Amino acid sequence: MSVRTTPIGPLTPHLYAPTPARPIRAKLHRLTTEQRVTPHGHPWAQLCLSATGVVRLTVEHGTFLVPPSRALWIPAGVEHAVTIVEDADLRTLYLYQRDDRCGPDVARADEPAWRQCRVLEVSDLLRALVLEMDIRPDGAQPGPGAEDLQRERRIAALVRDELRRARPVRLGVDLPTDKRLRSLCEAVLDDPTRHDTLDGWAHDTGASPRTVARLFRQQLGTTFVQWRQQVLLAKALAMAARKLPMGTIAAELGYASPSAFTAMVRRSVGAPPSHFFAQAPSPPPV
Repeated sequence: MSVRTTPIGPLTPHLYAPTPARPIRAKLHRLTTEQRVTPHGHPWAQLCLSATGVVRLTVEHGTFLVPPSRALWIPAGVEHAVTIVEDADLRTLYLYQRDDRCGPDVARADEPAWRQCRVLEVSDLLRALVLEMDIRPDGAQPGPGAEDLQRERRIAALVRDELRRARPVRLGVDLPTDKRLRSLCEAVLDDPTRHDTLDGWAHDTGASPRTVARLFRQQLGTTFVQWRQQVLLAKALAMAARKLPMGTIAAELGYASPSAFTAMVRRSVGAPPSHFFAQAPSPPPV
């Protein structure tokens, strides 16, 4: 049974617009699983980081789970929606950029990678810097003084440096444009262990397994099994951020044993779970 959620609009982005004088603005919103943020976009780039909890950000052709150990870069103008997987303290950074540039002050040769959504590892320093940024909106009383603004600019420079150094992680899940397949994919994202095989998922949509398999190849260039593994990997990372034992994660994701789960992770990312999940920290205080 689906959970009833309350749609809410963009969370006052106009009160945090970045400028040359304040090139990175930060805001905090505490969101619950009963809420979802409707599709919207911004004229500036942004970084989404969940200080606690897990959120899912969906764009036209993909979706991304964001636990505290990762952050999502969203280029300017990209429409996105936010689903709250676990009650979250969502930190958002808005970055000022010239119209002809993209990225955290990177060389032009490096800009293409920043013109698309990308998941980034979050270093301890980057997390600490984000948590230190002023989250007061424009018009708040008292506003930032001269010393506050100088400190904000110094922190912003360090944030950009940490973003340039952050390692990208292949953790996004591609989404199709075909309505039937999109509906199936969104059902898997909501409850990936409801069925073990493609036959069960295809039955839910009223399509034949052969048709669904063909759509996966045509729309996403992959098989259902490979696509679902990406979903399970993203779910596992979110669970690891809560410090759940590996055996518990494997069982909840439908694996018969921790060794079977370990084999899937190795095939997917080329590293054992102990290494891949090592960056999932305990939730920091806010």
